[in-house]
Amino acid sequence: MTIRPLRTPRARSRTRLLAGLALTLLLTATGGACSTDRTTDGTGGDPDRKGTTFAPGVLRVLASSELADMEPVLDTARRATGVTVKPTYAGTLDAVEQIASGKADREYDAIWLSSNDYLRLRPDTARRITGETLIMASPVAIGVRPAALSRLGWDPAKVTWPQVHRAVADGKLTYGMTDPKRSNSGFSALVSVASGLSGAQSALTEKDVTKATPKLKEFFAGQKLTSGSSGWLATAYARRTDVDALVNYESVLLSSFPSGELTVIRPADGVVTADYPLTLLTSAHPEAKDAARRLSDYLRDPATQDRITRATMRRPVVPGVAPASGLDQAPRRELPFPGSRKVADGLLDAYDNTLRRPSRTVYVLDTSGSMSGERLERLKAALTELTGDFRDREEVTLMPFGSRVKQGEVRTHTVDPAAPQKTLEAIRADARKLSASGGTAIYSSVQEAYRFLGKSPGDTFTSVVLMTDGENTDGDPAAEFDSFYASLPAAQKRTPVFPILFGDSDRGELDHIANLTGGKLFDAQKGSLDGAFEEIRGYQ
Repeated sequence: MTIRPLRTPRARSRTRLLAGLALTLLLTATGGACSTDRTTDGTGGDPDRKGTTFAPGVLRVLASSELADMEPVLDTARRATGVTVKPTYAGTLDAVEQIASGKADREYDAIWLSSNDYLRLRPDTARRITGETLIMASPVAIGVRPAALSRLGWDPAKVTWPQVHRAVADGKLTYGMTDPKRSNSGFSALVSVASGLSGAQSALTEKDVTKATPKLKEFFAGQKLTSGSSGWLATAYARRTDVDALVNYESVLLSSFPSGELTVIRPADGVVTADYPLTLLTSAHPEAKDAARRLSDYLRDPATQDRITRATMRRPVVPGVAPASGLDQAPRRELPFPGSRKVADGLLDAYDNTLRRPSRTVYVLDTSGSMSGERLERLKAALTELTGDFRDREEVTLMPFGSRVKQGEVRTHTVDPAAPQKTLEAIRADARKLSASGGTAIYSSVQEAYRFLGKSPGDTFTSVVLMTDGENTDGDPAAEFDSFYASLPAAQKRTPVFPILFGDSDRGELDHIANLTGGKLFDAQKGSLDGAFEEIRGYQ
């Protein structure tokens, strides 16, 4: 199969902010000295950016979301150096687009991504960055349950990517991985697998990916969990007994499962490694550049490097500092990264539309009387925007409800790879027809979504998205829903519900549904509704 330039859905319908790559992934940062300089509630919203102009002693950093675990170290750095880091967390590919567009120049002094590898493929970013200081490192690895490892008879020190592929293709190994378009750990894993299975000896080329495509299809058929973030992936994995392994950064696997629930394997034929370079923007104020230098010096001090490796399970980059206990010190081969943006984009597009299992989602949409007017128009606009991100082969069901599910308005569409525009326009037309009436039957409507999905189960990433602007007023109460969920077959219990907090909806009710079903709550009260829908895409 010849890979093609990344066909982002909004290129099918409208110009996309990410210009051919990824949707925004913004995660909530915690408070304290490392509090963010804008609210990031995981909704992709863009609230007022107060305090974004340079302030002495403050370093505004656009950072990979996984670096939230560095906040205790940065708090100590503030006391030692006088530099207060204000991070805004974003997915790596979204951050690259902000840099290329010039948006980052206006709002940040530096970037701190998992890797600058993709950034280097963008010639339009070269003049916007200056210098980089490597802070720590973590290679892609595979965490395998001990029982699965024993069943496979593997020696952890000798496992290779072809070995892993063979086990998956033979139905002997299943795994979870984050979404490569929203998480750099997923992107690094995708590149590692493609390089490992293609046998590439230098920068990954289009020919290499084409050669590896049959094996990649077999490999990704074994992916049973996807996620927009490593944290949720680990939590979801802990709920599942049918998933044998996780593919993620070594540090994430060791930190998430510190008691040895997984055996961490670093494939012997090589991996892609995140090296976390703290990188200045050329537009940064001279005082900000000096602050970045002081911070970098502190983070690379041997004592700090020792603290970082023990606290985060990432590897030190300063000679003479020993990695934390549990980190294999044997030399690793670094697998080649794609040699061009076209190859990287094509690999992402192939993953989304050809390689991975398709998605199947029921959107349970509150169209009660309280949604009348501006709220309903926001919902229609968000759904119209969302159609741009639907993948080939994806099944999408719109299930509006009021006092009950409005059965006559339930519509299901499957995106046809041969004519995606036709399907997407049909979904947009259905969204435009939504009308507000009735009460709010939240629990009964979610039950209907489960019943609908249960009628024709398939080998898909299956989920329910619940959007409501109010509390449950009609139909079954929470207790009835709990009993219903408890009675579901084990396979159906693996379908998570992703509720969206909107309008006057009850956080407690929606949190309960998310926690019960293994989903995640998304907040559109502080951010945008379309941003919440878009972030959920990483979990579908």
